[in-house]
Amino acid sequence: MFIALVGTPSSGKHAVLDYLVQRHGFTRLDLAPNAVAVSEGEPERGVSLGVDEWVPMLDAATRAWRARHVTTSLRTWEDIEPWLKRPWFLLVGVDGPLRARFERERRRRPALTLDAFVDEHDAFLHGSAGSATSTGTGQQSDLARVLTAAALRISNGFSDLDGLYRHLDTVNLLNEERLRPGWDLYFMTLASLASHRSNCMKRRVGAILVRGKRIISTGYNGTPRGARNCNEGGCARCNGPAKGGENLGACFCLHAEENALLEAGRERIGPDSVIYCNTCPCLLCSVKIVQCGVREVVYNQSYSMDTASAALLAEGGVILRQMNMPDDHV
Repeated sequence: MFIALVGTPSSGKHAVLDYLVQRHGFTRLDLAPNAVAVSEGEPERGVSLGVDEWVPMLDAATRAWRARHVTTSLRTWEDIEPWLKRPWFLLVGVDGPLRARFERERRRRPALTLDAFVDEHDAFLHGSAGSATSTGTGQQSDLARVLTAAALRISNGFSDLDGLYRHLDTVNLLNEERLRPGWDLYFMTLASLASHRSNCMKRRVGAILVRGKRIISTGYNGTPRGARNCNEGGCARCNGPAKGGENLGACFCLHAEENALLEAGRERIGPDSVIYCNTCPCLLCSVKIVQCGVREVVYNQSYSMDTASAALLAEGGVILRQMNMPDDHV
């Protein structure tokens, strides 16, 4: 695993780096002009090494990808973009409240004013025109774009290292699913993506029907084929005042689970199928899930009929399991 830490001024990037070195045996790699480049072999853990530029660093990290490396030296999009393609690379953004970061910086520079710190912050984060702020390579920092690409964002508003370190313990930076999602996270992410195709006026829902870890079909909620879309007034119930779980008989939108089941068909579903839904199925969809022979339902968000759906699915011998999606801002 190779972790690159990027962040706003005085956000605590180096404190996070020290945590990884001291608590988890990471090797720190720095970009240092005129330093000896890393060439062969795995460097000793916890030792700071210098390399002339990111290319040999990338080569060295690729050869020793099973080792744990961390750096704060990758700052620009040009430097970081090649790393984002590697399956063992994790980009972590570190930020914090402006006032807290100012107080940290003022410990190093007692004469610093808040206005001056804000100006420096804006120049560094947004690359203000005419600013002298640079990355040390003669290039303007494009930190705002880099932070957007971070797979994990850490907010450091802690007053001491103990508080930050306790928080980092709970975040679990070494979670392998941050690099490569497990099957549950993979399929639930796809179900959430499918929900964005929905134009239902009440709720976006997506579903993925899986068998043998292979996708059989996908679905999202909306009006039947050929009918006016829900967001065009096609369903009076969804465009009216009814709340979730009320007056369902007046709704003729097909639910995401229904669409996925209809697309697959009974013969393709089989007894080992799993359906992933970003929202717990309603009672009517639960009836169809049982009838089609689905083995397990995995959902993320709760719905008003959770208890009734759970009882019916249990009676039909269908496993119901809730999973929480990992938060990328902690």
